[in-house]
Amino acid sequence: MESLSVPDARRLALARAGLLKPEWTGFPRGSKAARRHALDVVRRFGYLQLDTVSVAGARSHGIVLHSRLRGLAPDVPESLLRPGSPLFEYWGHEASWIPIELYPAFAFRREAFQKHPWWGDLIGDNPRVSASILDRIRNEGPLRSSDLEGRASAGWWNLSVAKKVVSALWSAGTLAVRERRNFQRSYDLAERVIPEKWRARTLSRPESLKALLLKALEGHGWATLATLTATWRLRFLRKEIQSALEELEEAGAIRRCVLHPTSRTRIAGWIRPGDLELAGRLRRLRLSPRDAEEGVLLSPFDPLLWDRARVDLLFGFHQVLEVFAPAPRRKYGYYCMPVVAGEHLVARCDLKAERAKGVVRVLSVHSEKGATLAYRRATRCALERYADAIELKLLL
Repeated sequence: MESLSVPDARRLALARAGLLKPEWTGFPRGSKAARRHALDVVRRFGYLQLDTVSVAGARSHGIVLHSRLRGLAPDVPESLLRPGSPLFEYWGHEASWIPIELYPAFAFRREAFQKHPWWGDLIGDNPRVSASILDRIRNEGPLRSSDLEGRASAGWWNLSVAKKVVSALWSAGTLAVRERRNFQRSYDLAERVIPEKWRARTLSRPESLKALLLKALEGHGWATLATLTATWRLRFLRKEIQSALEELEEAGAIRRCVLHPTSRTRIAGWIRPGDLELAGRLRRLRLSPRDAEEGVLLSPFDPLLWDRARVDLLFGFHQVLEVFAPAPRRKYGYYCMPVVAGEHLVARCDLKAERAKGVVRVLSVHSEKGATLAYRRATRCALERYADAIELKLLL
């Protein structure tokens, strides 16, 4: 059985996440072909998680792209999903933009979601509403949720029946999201959005799981069974996932690999052979002192951060998300954005953008214990880089 040290796994995770030197990550240093490179980032992980919060001046998917690609125009992240783009929107890690080539791999989820995962058999219980929505879209063209009859009261759970049904039709694969404008979905018939090439291709559930597990490992580097399961929200398929991993291992596509946090502890995980070789090459490379001063702000929903146990294991960093916490109970701030510098997570910054004034305010900065002068410079560098990316003046 193969093995890695924590530093090896950490450096590999950063390389696969696109957060080390471009020559180590495979991502470009600049972004002259901005849209193409942004799509490359999405393909690396297999998803770009969406979130509505824009208090820091950009939504999470924009922050993820800006943290990997210097010089990316602020409008690119919001316009990635558009007619003809090689992406589709669906339930991946959460609601996400996903490379179109993975569309067949989610057939099992579309089948399972014929009954909505939250609201039950909305389509079957409301046949007239469902038929009316489909007829309207078929005859009038794409519809936004705001175009539907009925008004939503405060809160997602009090949506009008029509808005719930259209979401259920999307989850079931009958409708697809054609594009987003001002972050609002535009729904259309799936056959008018998803190319026939991808709709016609079928994958069994075992084949789908193998494709998704390999894609998850491509973004993580090394990962435990729990991390791989959580990447695609596959909580109730543990036995099938284990079988899929064993089949991939037998085919030589992946290997078992244990992590050694201490001399007495072992954590079982998986890795692709190419990434095992990459970890060996990365081990021999050295970061320069300058690398430790070039910090980058990360979205709290970054692919590197959402698995809090993994972040603690690899970085010794206690990742928290305080968006849903009452203000008096927040320690770091409403939209706390960690700073990565070199191979470490070194600080947390809470920001608030004021577009009308053309500024982004730094509400708080919390450095990690033992932060060096280089890491403090990295934090300042991260803030300046982010402000420049979203084209706002930084106010410290």
